[in-house]
Amino acid sequence: MGYSSVMIDGSSLPFEENVAKTKLVVALARRKKVSVEAELGALAGIEDFVSVASQDAHLTNPAQAKEFVRATKCDSLAIAIGTSHGSMKFKGKPHLDFKRLFDIKKAVSVPLVLHGASEIDEKMLTRAYKAGSTLKASHGVSDELLRKAIKLGICKVNTDTDLRIAFTAGIREGIMSNTSVWDPREILKPALSAMQEAATKRIKACGSRNKA
Repeated sequence: MGYSSVMIDGSSLPFEENVAKTKLVVALARRKKVSVEAELGALAGIEDFVSVASQDAHLTNPAQAKEFVRATKCDSLAIAIGTSHGSMKFKGKPHLDFKRLFDIKKAVSVPLVLHGASEIDEKMLTRAYKAGSTLKASHGVSDELLRKAIKLGICKVNTDTDLRIAFTAGIREGIMSNTSVWDPREILKPALSAMQEAATKRIKACGSRNKA
């Protein structure tokens, strides 16, 4: 279908099975010159329909990361250093294992990826609340933490929850401000605008402005 990059997430599997499945995907992707992002280490939270309980979440082991990349020949590696999927990312003060990130960066030569990297922007949350949302407050990966992670080797960050919150805020604001609207395209415009705001904010935080 034209995709130039795919991801295989075997992080919930035993190490050997994750390696085997990732190797298969890499072999298939190579035929089409498609790059492969793999994942090692589980994040607490819910992504799509896969739930990983907090007590079962495990951070990426640097030695395993080295062996995993060697064995699979993946093009990039998503690692677990303390983030989580969903809006409830941290219990208490946000913390990332930067020592672990440093060690993984030393152990592998492929670009590193950080999943669960949404900020959970307070201003956007407030907009959603005012528009009638009952989302629970949470703490995400701050700009400060994100910039430090990038400095230590993270090359790609995944931001999903921030976009969902922005979409929720935008669509609720739009409907409340214009109760006569019935065209879905018009209803979605404020949501699109809010998501663009959220994406722009994160692009600037990552130092990626004007680098597309």
